[in-house]
Amino acid sequence: MPHTIAYIGIGSNLGTPGKNCIEAIEKISSTKDIKIISRSSFYQTEPIGGVQQDWFVNSAIKIKTNLSPTHLLSALLNIESVMGRTREEKWGPRLIDLDLLFYSNLILEKEGLTLPHPEIQKRKFVLIPMSEIAESLVHPTLKKTIKTLLQESSDGTVVKKLKSLI
Repeated sequence: MPHTIAYIGIGSNLGTPGKNCIEAIEKISSTKDIKIISRSSFYQTEPIGGVQQDWFVNSAIKIKTNLSPTHLLSALLNIESVMGRTREEKWGPRLIDLDLLFYSNLILEKEGLTLPHPEIQKRKFVLIPMSEIAESLVHPTLKKTIKTLLQESSDGTVVKKLKSLI
């Protein structure tokens, strides 16, 4: 299978969120058939969904892989599991969250995997890190660049670039 470019959103708000994100990136980077090409800065982001919880640390990475979308998602879910992620409450706190955002310009809808990720355009905590590493990437269904989606976003949550994770 030829190499494909994909983008992954990373987030955490339990334990030490910045360290969790770095650990996840290291685990992704050491996964066979995945090479990280670029990484956004880290951002402190206000939680969405109305659940009372701590703020998140978020970032995004661009990877090159020859894994299929399903195998890539499996690898990401496995990393979440190894790191101790449990899925309890929708939009609730999480130790680590790895979202497959884009897989080339593939449009796919099957149980457990929708590409591109269906919430991208509604979330500044995804759009801001993505705009840092892929502002001219065109969303395959919305036919707009990440930069345009960010400019048009009505998401009012706070997203602050972190100078360091310490």
